[in-house]
Amino acid sequence: MAEITAETVAAHGLSEEEYARVLHALGREPNLVELGIFSVMWSEHCSYKSSRIHLKKLPTDAPWVICGPGENAGVIDIGDGPDGTKLAAIFKMESHNHPSYIEPYQGAATGVGGILRDVFTMGARPVANLNALRFGRPDHPKMKHLVQGVVAGIGGYGNCVGVPTVGGETNFHPAYDGNILVNAMTVGIADQNKIFYSAATGIGNPIVYVGSKTGRDGIHGATMASADFGEDSEAKRPTVQVGDPFTEKLLIEACLELMATDAIVAIQDMGAAGLTSSSVEMATNGKAGIILDMDKVPCREEGMTPYEMMLSESQERMLMVLKPGKEAMAEAIFRKWELDFAVIGEVTDTGHMVRTFQGETVCNIPLGPLAEDAPLYDRPALSLADYKAWAAVKPLGDLPESTDIGADLLKLMACPDLASRRWIYEQYDSQVGADTLQKSGGDAAVVRIHGTQKALAMSTDCTPRYCYADPYEGGKQAVAETYRNISAVGAKPLAITNCLNFANPQRPEIMAQIVEALRGMGDACRALDYPIVSGNVSLYNESKATGGGSAILPTPAIGGVGLMEDHSKMATIAFKAAGEDIWLVGEDFYGSENLGQSLWLREIHGREDGEPPRVNLNTERRNGEFVRQLIEQGLVTAVHDVADGGLAVALAEMAMAGNLGCVVQQILSQNAWYFSETQSRYVITAKPEAAGQVAKLAEKRGISFARLGRVIGDSVVLEQEQGPPVANVPVAALREANEAFFRDWMEG
Repeated sequence: MAEITAETVAAHGLSEEEYARVLHALGREPNLVELGIFSVMWSEHCSYKSSRIHLKKLPTDAPWVICGPGENAGVIDIGDGPDGTKLAAIFKMESHNHPSYIEPYQGAATGVGGILRDVFTMGARPVANLNALRFGRPDHPKMKHLVQGVVAGIGGYGNCVGVPTVGGETNFHPAYDGNILVNAMTVGIADQNKIFYSAATGIGNPIVYVGSKTGRDGIHGATMASADFGEDSEAKRPTVQVGDPFTEKLLIEACLELMATDAIVAIQDMGAAGLTSSSVEMATNGKAGIILDMDKVPCREEGMTPYEMMLSESQERMLMVLKPGKEAMAEAIFRKWELDFAVIGEVTDTGHMVRTFQGETVCNIPLGPLAEDAPLYDRPALSLADYKAWAAVKPLGDLPESTDIGADLLKLMACPDLASRRWIYEQYDSQVGADTLQKSGGDAAVVRIHGTQKALAMSTDCTPRYCYADPYEGGKQAVAETYRNISAVGAKPLAITNCLNFANPQRPEIMAQIVEALRGMGDACRALDYPIVSGNVSLYNESKATGGGSAILPTPAIGGVGLMEDHSKMATIAFKAAGEDIWLVGEDFYGSENLGQSLWLREIHGREDGEPPRVNLNTERRNGEFVRQLIEQGLVTAVHDVADGGLAVALAEMAMAGNLGCVVQQILSQNAWYFSETQSRYVITAKPEAAGQVAKLAEKRGISFARLGRVIGDSVVLEQEQGPPVANVPVAALREANEAFFRDWMEG
C-alpha cells in the first residue's frame, strides 16, 4: 500500500494538526484506506467542524417535532391521515454547489437524487421537490450554459423519478460568477408508526448493500465540496457523481416495499462519502461497531480497490441492518425490482470500523474519533459592528425622486431577479402524482395530502443582499419570509430546514456572517414558534478562478413547511374580480431608509447601499396569524406578500396572475411608498361587503391596515393625492417585460 507522506496528507485536505490527531487516535500511522476515511469524515462537508458549535444554539423542539437534526431528515406531526393513521411530514434541504459548477447537469441531477434518498430512507414517500438556485451575471460567458445545465438536470432527474417539482427561487448576482449555488429540497409523507432511523443495533445483525453497483465516480466528492475553487476546477470533473433517476425510482419502491415488513433495523443512504459515511453514521448512532467484507461489495468496474470502494459516491445506493433471517425475503424484493443486493458485513460490539479485503484487514479505526470526536473549531469571527465596517456598505444618503414610476416598475419587472421563471418551471413536471394544488409562481407551493382535505405548503427563501449588509437581520428575514409565504396561502407554518451557504470560514469576516446569520435565524424561529428540524452546511463557496478570490454572498437558504387543514380555502395571488377592494396589511409608515438594499435602488440607480429592512418579529407573527384567520374565514379573495421590489411589484404580480388591472392611491412619499421592501406586509383583496368585518378583526388584533384601491380595468394605475396618475401601465406591457428576460436570453 502507498506510503503516507506530507504531500499525501495535504492532498487529502487534512492539516498538520489534524493529521497529528489521526496518529493519536490510531496510536500508529494510518494506511491509505484509513487516511482516506479520516479525510472524508473530517471534511467540512461531513463533520461541520466550523459550524457545529453554532448550530447547537438553534431551536429544534416543538410539540409537533418528532425528530429534529441528527437524522437523515427532520420529521413533524401532521395529524390524521385518510384512515385514521397518524401521518408525518419528513423533509430536508441540501447543497450540491461545487459539483453543479463543474458539471451542471449531473451536479444538479444528483443533488435531487441525494435529497430524495435522505427522505425516503426514513420511510416517507416523496411528494414534492423544491430548489433554491443562485447564479452569477447573465452576461458572464459561462452562465447561460450553467443555468441551462442545472435546470435540465433538476427536471431530468425529478421528472423521471416521478416526484413533482413544485417550487423554488432563482437569483442572479456577480458574487456567484465563480461558484453557483444549487440547493435541493424534498418533502415526503410517512406513517408515524413506520419511520426508520439510522442507528445500527443488534450484535451479529447482517449489514446489506442495496441499489446500484459501486463505480469510480464521485471519489473525493465530499473533500472537493470542502475546499474553495482554484483555476483547476475542470480537473475536478471526475469527483462529480453520475445519476440514474430510473434506478432511483426502483430503489424508492423496493425500499418502501421492504419497509412495509418488519425486516429493517436501521437504514442509511450512501450520500457524501458513500459507504464510509453511511457505515460510520449507522454504527455511531447505534453505539456499536461494524465490520464489512469489501470483497462482497457489488462493483461495476474491474479491479476496484478498498480505497475506491469506501470513497466512491456512486448514486442510488443504500445500506441497511436487517433482522437475522430476513435476508432472503429482502433479497427477493430487491431482485424483483432489478437492484443489487449483497450481505457485506455485520454489526459488532467493538466500537471500531473494520474493513477486510482478500483476507486482510485494510482498515481498523475506532469510531469515536471519526464521528463524535471529530475536530470542532470555534473559529475567530468579527463582531457585527466590525463586520459592517469591513463590509463597507455605503450609507443610503440622499435619494433622487423617481421621475417616472411606471418606467421604474417596467424595468423592475424585466430585471433578472424578478423576471418570470416560466422558462425554468415549465421544464419541471409539477403535476405528477395529481396532488399539486399550487406550483411555482405564487407565494408557496401547495400539495394535497392524498385522500384528505389537508395540504402541505412549502417555500424556499433567502435575500442574500440583506445578509451581506447585515447578516443578523438577513438571517431573521430569511426565516420570516418563508413564514410569510406559507401564511399567505392559508397554511400554518410548522418547521424549517435550511441550507447554509457561506464562503471560507477561516476568514473572520466570513465567520461573522455565519455566526450572525445563525443568531438571526434562531431569534426568528423562537419568536415565530417555527423550529429547525434538519439542514445542511456548505462552506468554502468562493473561487479563485474569477481572479482575486470571489466569495459568494452569505446565503442561508430556508425551506419552510406548513399545514393547511382544508385546502379548499387555499389563497392565491391572482386578482379575482373587478370591483374588489385592495388592502395593505402591515406598517403604513415609510421613511426613505426603508429603501436600503432594495431592488429599486439596485436596478434603477445601480446602488447596493444602506441597511436592509428590519424584521419586527412580533409584528411578523401577528400579521401572519391575522392573514391566516382572514383566509380561514373566507373573507379574502387574493393574498400576496410584499417582498422584492416592494408594493408596486406585488400589485403588478397580482394583476398579471389575474389578468386584471387596479387603481391604487398613493398615501406617502412616492419612492418609499411604491418600492420600499418594508417587511411583514401583505396585499389582500376582498369583496366590498367584507370590508367592515375585515377592518373590525384588524382593529381587534391591533393590525396596521389601510385601503389601497380597487381591482378594475386592464392597467395598473398608481394615483397620487392630486394631479394625474404617476403611472398607468397596461397589464399586457407588464407581462411582456416580465417574460422577456429568459425568453430573449435563452433564444439569443
